[in-house]
Amino acid sequence: MTANVLRGEAAIVIHGTARVLRPTFAALVAAEEELGPLFALVERASEGQLRLTEIAALFWHCLAERGATTRDDVGEAVMAAGLAAVSKPLRALLAQILQGRA
Repeated sequence: MTANVLRGEAAIVIHGTARVLRPTFAALVAAEEELGPLFALVERASEGQLRLTEIAALFWHCLAERGATTRDDVGEAVMAAGLAAVSKPLRALLAQILQGRA
């Protein structure tokens, strides 16, 4: 499965496999329940105040297919890739939060 950027999807590599991040309504509601208002999340990100745990949580909630993937797996993938690399899928998800689907 590959990410469809026209649907607002992004990807992150977890255990050597690209995994699709799909910001569905259900995924974003779950993320909001855990992280608080999504607009505030976007504001923190724009100010450089987003925490690593928040990035991993948003990615975990947006995984299109979790299978046996754990939150720790997602966090480890974020750390392995580095903040510079995960900023691209993060920006894609945050853009979808603000703009909705194309």
